[in-house]
Amino acid sequence: MPLKQIVLDFDGTFTDLSIESRPFVPAFRAAIADLLGRDIGPRWQEIEAKIRANPSNYGWTFQGKVVAPSLADPYLLGTAISQELIDEAGVLKIPTLRTAISQALYSHAYASTETGFKPSARACLEGLLATGVPCAIVTNSDTRVVQAKIDALAPSGRERLVVRGEARKFWITDPADGTWPASVGETERSPELPRAIFLRRGKYLDVLRELTSDGISFDELLVVGDIYELDLALPAALGCQIGLVVGAGTQPYEQERVRAHGGRLLADIAEAVPFARDLLASPR
Repeated sequence: MPLKQIVLDFDGTFTDLSIESRPFVPAFRAAIADLLGRDIGPRWQEIEAKIRANPSNYGWTFQGKVVAPSLADPYLLGTAISQELIDEAGVLKIPTLRTAISQALYSHAYASTETGFKPSARACLEGLLATGVPCAIVTNSDTRVVQAKIDALAPSGRERLVVRGEARKFWITDPADGTWPASVGETERSPELPRAIFLRRGKYLDVLRELTSDGISFDELLVVGDIYELDLALPAALGCQIGLVVGAGTQPYEQERVRAHGGRLLADIAEAVPFARDLLASPR
């Protein structure tokens, strides 16, 4: 069987961010304002307009490296704006302290998000679980929050769906054992993007290794997500099958990279089911 494990992103992949993120943005903005001790409303809007006008020039910067496009979703946009505000204020200059505080503020705001699944989310999960292939949700978000949302969705076969939160797909670092497969270079380039795409996301590799620890090879793994850099760049370099759920925030370079790696562009998460079935039916 050419497919032995399915890995799925969560936010934006199964959820409707226009619904889910509505309470996140004001909660996160209020948290940043509280940190800085001043009204940030006008400046927040100015920075957002600047990013939207030139999206290729900006991104979510983590520990000095751009790790994802800032317009991919409201969470990343809010994070990118907050980073500029923190830089302007001249606070949290210690990288480890900035990371800890920023993640705490993000988690505080994320806890307020609503549950807004895409219409096809439940049927998709049920269809994937019905293939008999082990399925796992791998997300940067809090495990308990995501588990509660999936429990509320209540897809048939829920007990067989693994949820692995706090995957830190954004962390450019070595994996736990310090070793990288030869196929994973430090970066890759797209003709559609002026900056490099960083591939060596060690925390994410640790999770993928856990999921393939029973003798599964990476080319027997299907990974589906909605942000190429966070969800798919590393799996593509590892030789996994990849599928990108295309949305309003998807950038041209993301589609170019998926095509270059022989992946599939999905107009809706529901298309992950026939994708998985095609892989199951294909010869080795």
